[in-house]
Amino acid sequence: MEGYLGTISRAVERGDDKQVIKIVKEALSTSMSPSDILERGLVPGIQALGKLFKDGEVYLPEVLLSCRAMDGGVEQLKPYLADTDMHNKGTVVLGTVEGDLHDIGKNLVRLMLECNGFSVKDLGVDVSADSFVSMAREHSADIIGISALLTLTMTSMPKVIKALEQAGMRQKVRIMIGGAPITREFADDIGAEGFAEDCMSAVDEATRLMRL
Repeated sequence: MEGYLGTISRAVERGDDKQVIKIVKEALSTSMSPSDILERGLVPGIQALGKLFKDGEVYLPEVLLSCRAMDGGVEQLKPYLADTDMHNKGTVVLGTVEGDLHDIGKNLVRLMLECNGFSVKDLGVDVSADSFVSMAREHSADIIGISALLTLTMTSMPKVIKALEQAGMRQKVRIMIGGAPITREFADDIGAEGFAEDCMSAVDEATRLMRL
C-alpha cells in the first residue's frame, strides 16, 4: 500500500501525469481506499512541490505540471468519491478588486487552493464589493480572497470589508488579500485576517484562517 502511495506522491511532485494516472488505476484495482489515494498519495505530492516552490527550488512551469498531474489522478478517483466532497477544507470566494484587470496571480492562487482541497468560486477581475458579498452569501463562503496588482486599486479592498459589515456577515467570513503592492502591514491596517505573497503562501494562509 505504502509503495503505491509513495509512487503516486513522487509522480505528482515530478509532474508526471501519465505515471500518476497509471499508478492510481493500479492502486484502485487492489481495492485500496480512494480517500487514502487522495489524502496520502496525491495531496502530499502537491504539498511537497509547493514547499520546493516556496523555497525557490522549482518554478512556475513545474507547479503547473504538478497541478495537471494531480488533476489527472483526481479524475480517476471521482467515480469512487461521488458521495464525498473532495474539496472539503473550506469555500473561498476569489476575485481581483474593482478597477483592476490583472488575473495571473489570482488564477495561480485558485489553482493551488483547488489542488489542496478548497472549493473556489472565482469571480474574475474588476469585482465590486457588493459582488464579493453576494457570492459569499450564496455559497456560504469561509474566506474571501481579494487580489490587487495596482497601488491605485488596493485602496478598494477596505470597501469589501465595509460591505461585509453592512451586510451583517463580517463575523462569518475571513478576508485574505494579496498582490504585488500588498503587505502584511496593509492587511493589518484594513482589518484583513490573512495576507499571502504568492500562490503557495495562499494555501498555508487559507488553512490557517480555517482554524480561526
